[in-house]
Amino acid sequence: MNRHTAREKAFQILFQLDVNDNKPAEAMEHFLENETKDAFLTMLVEGVARNKEEIDKMLSEKLENWSIDRIASVEKTILRIAIFEISYVEDIPDNVSINEAIELGNTYGDDNSGKFINGVLSKFVQ
Repeated sequence: MNRHTAREKAFQILFQLDVNDNKPAEAMEHFLENETKDAFLTMLVEGVARNKEEIDKMLSEKLENWSIDRIASVEKTILRIAIFEISYVEDIPDNVSINEAIELGNTYGDDNSGKFINGVLSKFVQ
């Protein structure tokens, strides 16, 4: 599985975790069914789930005239993945994480999601 696909699947799993009260390992197993586990996917899902409170705190600190509770679940989940990559994963360039997040936002969010995500994440790499 390439990293783009892993990010997309991580987004889908983490989005479900935000709605349901499952454990990350159970959610991945259920979502992937017969697919082989991917190390990058596992790192993203478990890393975001484990560091969610700290990631949300970092996100809240960067928001201007906006609260984290007002962010739609799609954008919030995408931002969490990108912030995790930027803050915790050293071998991924920040611009790659941001571009991947924008792509996910354009695919799964509304017409303004990509711009919103870009604006928020740009504050993490200034």
